[in-house]
Amino acid sequence: MSHTPQTAVVADIGGTNTRVAIAKGHDIVETSIKRYKNASQTGLTQILTDYLGQNDVNPDAACVAMAGPVRDGVGRLTNLDWAIDRDVIARATGAGRVAVLNDLQAQGHALASLSGNDLVPILPRESIQTDAPKLVVGVGTGLNAAPIYSVGNSTVIPASESGHVSLPVRSEEELRLRDFIARKHPEPGIEDVLSGRGFERIYAWISHEAGQNEERSAADIMASVHTDPLAMRTVQTFSRILGGYVGDLALITLPLGGIYLCGGVAQHFAPHLTMDTFGKAFAAKGRFTDFMAQFPVHLVANDYAALTGCACHLEELRH
Repeated sequence: MSHTPQTAVVADIGGTNTRVAIAKGHDIVETSIKRYKNASQTGLTQILTDYLGQNDVNPDAACVAMAGPVRDGVGRLTNLDWAIDRDVIARATGAGRVAVLNDLQAQGHALASLSGNDLVPILPRESIQTDAPKLVVGVGTGLNAAPIYSVGNSTVIPASESGHVSLPVRSEEELRLRDFIARKHPEPGIEDVLSGRGFERIYAWISHEAGQNEERSAADIMASVHTDPLAMRTVQTFSRILGGYVGDLALITLPLGGIYLCGGVAQHFAPHLTMDTFGKAFAAKGRFTDFMAQFPVHLVANDYAALTGCACHLEELRH
């Protein structure tokens, strides 16, 4: 069996942007990375055609990570009206080996290749069981999570849409938040709070309760967090709900190999997730509060981890 690294084209489609790159084996060629604004594109075929037209490469393989459910190589993005089809990707790229992954699956495949500055401790622990299950949680335009299992030489990552479970209510205050959101979004899910637009909804609710009824963008809220008490309360509320959600997922999956937060919103929130609100809510599980101390939580600071995960998955399929 040849060990020559294969050449692959890999893509990561989010709700707002699509990033495309060339991979050599497990490694992304950083100079090849190009970002496309989804709003200015008709779909993935246009992006791949443009990208390959600008790069003199005939890929052996192709892998696309997308923010939405995937079944039998076909998926539709949750927050963008695009369909992604493995056969269409094969025709657009000419690649012989093609895969379509949920974006959290791609993040999970990347974990073994991340190190050093790629990972920022949020809730560090004394030790991590490297062969134990892991959990990746994506907080960005949308919300999702997926467990990661190592089985022999294979990485198994069951797909999930856990961002769309019902919004949990743990207090009278959170019940008021749920009812506020339900006025415009019946049966709100956890993503309706834990996402970029969800952060804005929390601020709108807090402002409403303060009698101001003001709506602001997520960027404006974060910029004023040290001068606006409502912005600070919004950050604390978001962090508390995120901590409780991640803690619930930890009890479901028992990720002794670590929990890894990723996504643009998670990266912006990193300085605030060390606040007491996140850690206390994560551990607040009654009789299992002490049990929660064994799960390390890190932030994935590598913005191109999903591209790396696509490359790693293709290499694993190859062998």
